[in-house]
Amino acid sequence: MKSKIIVSLLFIVLSKFCFCQEEIKEIKISKNGQSLIYSDGEPFFWLGDTAWELFHRLKIEEIKEYLDNRKAKGFNVIQCVILAELDGVNTPNQYGEKPLINNDPTKLNEKYFELIDSVVKLATERNLYLAILPTWGDKVTLKYSGAGPVIFNKKNAFEYGRLLGERYKKSNNIFWILGGDRPPADKEDSWLTIYSEMANGLNTAEGAKKTLKSFHPGGYIWESSPMLHHEKWMDFNMIQSGHAKLDVPVWKFIQTDLALNPKKPTIDAEPCYEDHPINPWNGWDPSKGYFRDWEVRRQLYRSVFAGAFGVTYGHHAIWQFYSPNFEPVNYPDRSWIDALNRPAAYQAGYLKELILSRPSTDRVPLQNIIINQDSLNNKNFMVAFSNREMTYAMIYLPNNKVLKLNMTAFPSKTIKYSWYKPESGKIVDSNTFNVKEQLILNPPKDENNTDWVLIIDKLK
Repeated sequence: MKSKIIVSLLFIVLSKFCFCQEEIKEIKISKNGQSLIYSDGEPFFWLGDTAWELFHRLKIEEIKEYLDNRKAKGFNVIQCVILAELDGVNTPNQYGEKPLINNDPTKLNEKYFELIDSVVKLATERNLYLAILPTWGDKVTLKYSGAGPVIFNKKNAFEYGRLLGERYKKSNNIFWILGGDRPPADKEDSWLTIYSEMANGLNTAEGAKKTLKSFHPGGYIWESSPMLHHEKWMDFNMIQSGHAKLDVPVWKFIQTDLALNPKKPTIDAEPCYEDHPINPWNGWDPSKGYFRDWEVRRQLYRSVFAGAFGVTYGHHAIWQFYSPNFEPVNYPDRSWIDALNRPAAYQAGYLKELILSRPSTDRVPLQNIIINQDSLNNKNFMVAFSNREMTYAMIYLPNNKVLKLNMTAFPSKTIKYSWYKPESGKIVDSNTFNVKEQLILNPPKDENNTDWVLIIDKLK
């Protein structure tokens, strides 16, 4: 009897695990080439979090805590690196293991990769996807600084990719991201063949499913598309609007990418991190300040409203998993544990909920609805979109200034408009009325003088 109970309990546990394994859906590109969708056709909004040093600096118990926190906030993609930036080849992980044997990319250290295997399973159980960089870019070239060492060439890059592709070929929840804060080429040198061979190696695993791939560019390069859009292995483009200055016009980069042929989705995979010092390189002047939640929201919203299929949030302490055990990189003002519940982490989840509250795979720009656009100051730049059927529209206001609308751009007789507060994820005020050619609307009074979204729904 006792043995039957044990077997029954084991069956329940295994059934639960298998159910979780089946729940994680494969992701593919939508027919219009602008969005990502689940295999059943439902829209997939990429809400990423930046965890570059996840495998390198955390133990499994800490990884569980981190993943649970991110899952609860609505994140569904975790960006992480196998050969990490902060001396990830020569400095062991928290279990004393290095990723490679004798720094040879064709000889994986099983003990190190067992942790990665466990994280893939933990993510699967939580219905989370991993956007994994096989390596940070300083292992391909040291031309743009870094810890290195340079260990890749065309031949071993292919084999390294093949080993990874074979190892994780049954996992539906992995995106492969080449690059790692470096360009694939510059005016003098090119490393494109190394990255291409790594991508080709990832594709060779027998019986492997199609795994979507992209390239993470450097913050001083901004975009992957100028060099890589036409590469066959490149499924979607990435942008890094970065941490050097406020209000980088990411909406322009998004629209440039979406105008290219063939059509491919695009995303800002590294906007300004919350609590990151503004331009801290070559000595930081504290008077420049930090990117706080309002500055972060301005970039998140405007990239998505411009047409990106999602966005990645980041926190300066979390990407490096800073704690007193490690040397700080670029002046973090708190530990990663203390950063888990910062305001913009919640607010990024509100953005995902807002976009998915309406049809989202056929979004189109609607900039001509804005009459009083501020084209001189990026801080005040507003971004608008609708769906192709024009049943609704949304306009992001980075401040609480008056909004003047050209309603001939959104033909309708009667509308319901709602003021949505990105800080709280709440509708603050709504009204219904017959439409005139021009509308002048004032956001509700707000003591913080920060951002709003105007939602317009067409009524029959």
